[in-house]
Order: sequence, then C-alpha cells, then structure tokens
Amino acid sequence: MSSLVVNTNISAIQAYDNLNATNSALSTAISRLSSGLQIQTAADNPAGYVVSQQLLAESNGYGVDIQNAQNGISMIQTADGALGQITSILQTMNQLALQAANGTTSPSADAADQAEFVQLQNEIDQIANSTNFAGQQLLNLSGASATITFQVGTGNNGVSQVGVTFSSATTTALGVASTSVSISGVASAQAAISAIASALASVNSIEGSLGAYQNEFQAIIANLTVGQQNMTASYSRIVDVNMAQEMTQFTTDQILMQSGVAMLSQAQQEPSLVLKLLT
Repeated sequence: MSSLVVNTNISAIQAYDNLNATNSALSTAISRLSSGLQIQTAADNPAGYVVSQQLLAESNGYGVDIQNAQNGISMIQTADGALGQITSILQTMNQLALQAANGTTSPSADAADQAEFVQLQNEIDQIANSTNFAGQQLLNLSGASATITFQVGTGNNGVSQVGVTFSSATTTALGVASTSVSISGVASAQAAISAIASALASVNSIEGSLGAYQNEFQAIIANLTVGQQNMTASYSRIVDVNMAQEMTQFTTDQILMQSGVAMLSQAQQEPSLVLKLLT
C-alpha cells in the first residue's frame, strides 16, 4: 500500500504517462487515417520503408517499360501502314507492266502508261521519305536497314532491350527506281514485271518481320502489366493502412484518452486528502 504524500503524486505520474502514450497512439491513428498510409516516413518502419521504395521503383519502371513497348508498336504500325500503301502501288505498277508487255497497245497508250508508271515510282519515294516517327526516318535510311533499340525491362542488359530492324523501302532499295525500271517498250515492261515481283517480295518480307516484332512487343506488354500489378499489390500491402482496423484502434484510443484525462484529474486530487488529516 502506497503512502499518502504531497510532494510526489505517483498515481498522477502514472496516469500522465498512460495518457501521453494514448495521445501518441491517437496522433498516429489520425495521421494514418488522414493519409491512408501506415508507412509515411522511414521512422514508421525502417525495413518496410526500404522494401516499399524498392517495390515502388520497380513498379514505376515497369510503367515506363510498358510505355516504351507501346511506342515500339506505334512506330511499327506507322511503318507497316506506309508499307501497305507501297504494296498497293506496286500492285498497280505490276498491272501496268503486264499491260505494256502485251505489245498490242498503241504508242499513245504506252506513253500514258509510262507516265503513270513514273508517277507511281515517285509516289513510292514520297511515302518512303515522309514516313517517320518522332523525327526518326523509318523507310528511307542511310543504309539498307537500321536497328532501333527499345528499353522494355528494368535492367541494363540484352534481356531488357529489344532491337527492331527497319529496312529502306525507296524505289532504289526495292530495285524499281525510275532510272533502271520502265515500261516504255515490251522488253522493258517484261523486265519491269520481274523487278516489281522482287520488290513485292521484299516489302512482304519487311512487313512480316515488323509483324513479328509487334507480336513480341504485345507479349512483353502483357508480361510487364502483370508484373506491375503484382509489384503494386505488394507495395500496397506494406504501405497502405487497413482503414477498418485502424478505425477500430482510433475508437479505442479515443475512449482511453477520455478515461485517461478523467483518471489524471482524479489522481491529481489525491494529495488534497492530506487536508483531512490536518483538521
């Protein structure tokens, strides 16, 4: 049994300590409920904070990788759309060559066909020269082909990168330039048929290669999306607060706070009992 003293009120000190602890817990609960986070700074949970920041960095990285892969698909689709137009033009050129190779048309008709043939050749070059993505030429390259690298992973290695090879599709690259191919005469038209067939095969090969790259990017995006979802879920489990659980704790802390204030008030009245001994 403790002594009845005036100078040191042990009961009040204990009540104050409990009230201070309850106030700290209540402040933490309010902070978590208002922010929705159980880890706001490294002081809240040093280990959890470090892990959560790593997960957040990886999740953000996945988001950028997905965007990079989507840009790759957009670039490929830009080139593929232009190649489709070139294919259509080559088909028309082939029809004109077949017509000119027949040898039964009039000179005036042959001249008209040749003029149209030249315009189509020019149109192919116009498409090849104007097809670009973000300033990057796709079908008129300094060489026969060029490889563009896309970062689609979080590492600085070959596994995280995809190189897409784009090939030139000018009339020169396809072998149907106006300086070497024409339909002004049966022999020339016959030679043009073979050149156009070769050009169509080249364009089809380029389109097939780009289609394979597009499928690869789509598979990468699907994989990265799942990875990002898993990373985000892991981050949420560490950082986000369970609102129902925290609200329950908040209610408990509120009750303890009120009872703590009442008990501190009662404890502070104990020394006044000494006055009864002095009367």
